Amino acid sequence: MTLQISSEATSSLAIENMTPRQIVAELDKYVVGQKQAKRAVAIALRNRWRRQQLPPELAEDIAPKNILMIGPTGVGKTEIARRLARLARAPFLKVEASKFTEVGYVGRDVESMVRDLVEIAVTMVREERREAVRAEAATRAEDRLLQLLVPPRPINAYLRHEEENEDELNETREKFRKKLRAGALDSRKVEIEVDETPSSSLEMFTPQGVEEVGINIKEMLPGLFGRKKRQQVTVAEAREILQQQETEKLIDRALVAREARQRVEQGGLIFLDEIDKIAGREGGRGPDISREGVQRDLLPIVEGTNVSTKHGMVKTDHILFIAAGAFHVSKPSDLIPELQGRFPIRVELDALTEQDFVRILTEPETALTKQYSALLSTEGVNLEFTSDAVAELARLAVEVNSSTENIGARRLSTLMERLLDEVSFEAPDMSGTAVKVDGEYVRRVLSGIVQDQDLSRYVL
Repeated sequence: MTLQISSEATSSLAIENMTPRQIVAELDKYVVGQKQAKRAVAIALRNRWRRQQLPPELAEDIAPKNILMIGPTGVGKTEIARRLARLARAPFLKVEASKFTEVGYVGRDVESMVRDLVEIAVTMVREERREAVRAEAATRAEDRLLQLLVPPRPINAYLRHEEENEDELNETREKFRKKLRAGALDSRKVEIEVDETPSSSLEMFTPQGVEEVGINIKEMLPGLFGRKKRQQVTVAEAREILQQQETEKLIDRALVAREARQRVEQGGLIFLDEIDKIAGREGGRGPDISREGVQRDLLPIVEGTNVSTKHGMVKTDHILFIAAGAFHVSKPSDLIPELQGRFPIRVELDALTEQDFVRILTEPETALTKQYSALLSTEGVNLEFTSDAVAELARLAVEVNSSTENIGARRLSTLMERLLDEVSFEAPDMSGTAVKVDGEYVRRVLSGIVQDQDLSRYVL
């Protein structure tokens, strides 16, 4: 006996059938190193699959093992969580813990993260539904277009029983259908009904901040908002508009909301970044908000509670939380004990070495060198990086990080932008040429900036 999860939810989480070893192998394609962090998230994802195989009465009591990642900026904390969510095709939200305020202060309350996660899930489900009904919606839109191009006979013709004219009308429509599919009528004008104004929702200023209220104005005041108007458009434009209208008619909004809530409850993932910024124990000065107060507001969400959203009530008991922070000033023990206990798995991420930078520039499927080569290939420029160029970039990244602020792998982006500044600017006039970036080229362009401490603080 297994948990009762709808087929759509099961298919969306099918990647959880992968073993932890396979999940780590997938993450290795995008993130260099950090084996312990990858193992932790892989086990957490596999545990979800294991929980789904249990009887519902037992599965309900098994809480996810939330993870606390500790490490400097730019070492892959966010990327690991983001890639994990993409692998699982699960609703994923990244949010900075420092943006929340304690209840009673102006700002966003912690429950808004759950509401945002539900909105992301609704968008995911709606897109899947649209894809599922695309063919039927296209057929309906085509029939409506034919009705506009070849209008039906007037009612008095039916009263006179003119069957032969009906056959002639059907033949004409079939001829127009062939022309329509061939694109021969795309430039012809037709008149269709479109929404005058899009439906909107209200925002209300509450003690917890500005939050969207689940009220659809179109449903409240149908005579005032969402009225239709007739508009002249081309057949090509009309096909697109009518297909969108038919798609929305075929999608059950209540079913989408129910499926989205279930996905959030069973597979939601929230990445709480910068949790170290709220780790102080009443150490704020002046009018600063209470950091401990934010932690206490966050605690019931992580423990498991019911959050009201405009799509219905959502339980947070089985949402997986991954928190991350550098903890340069504070330490994990500065969090309130109750919140510490809700993050039982702690993983320290290693600072990046020069060899790590070399691997980051070459190994991942989306490595920076591959990205820039692909971007410039659109201009007809063949960009190539030699191995000594990559090694020199890695050495300079370590040097700048050690002499200024250590921002980890993000330093490579600033170096690459500065390195390829001239090539990127001149690329439209360099079509058909090959650019070879070697170690000497890197030193010539970047060494002066790197050696000038004051300049590197502002440029790199």
